[in-house]
Amino acid sequence: MSRPSRLQRQVLSLYRELLRAGRGKPGAEARVRAEFRQHASLPRSDVLRIEYLYRRGRRQLQLLRSGHATAMGIFVRPRDPTEEPGDMATPGTTLHDSDGPKSPCEGTEPRETRSDRR
Repeated sequence: MSRPSRLQRQVLSLYRELLRAGRGKPGAEARVRAEFRQHASLPRSDVLRIEYLYRRGRRQLQLLRSGHATAMGIFVRPRDPTEEPGDMATPGTTLHDSDGPKSPCEGTEPRETRSDRR
């Protein structure tokens, strides 16, 4: 097996530093692991994306190390059990052809102008 490249060593170092920084913060270690697992399948030749993710990780590390961060989490829109994947409707609503105007201009009343010319 060949020696790890400089970029590989930097990424592994970042991983260890993120895990250490997130040790006392709820949800941080799990989030770091999940993020790295998600991007583990990137091809080695995609250096631009790897470098971008490395820089993003460095910024997150700085935020974690600052005294202001107390926990780490993600924002996820809760899914309705009846909602199908790919459905762009708001949870609890359905899209119908007859609902609402078809274009932004439809269904709007013309504005009245002032008669005193102000």
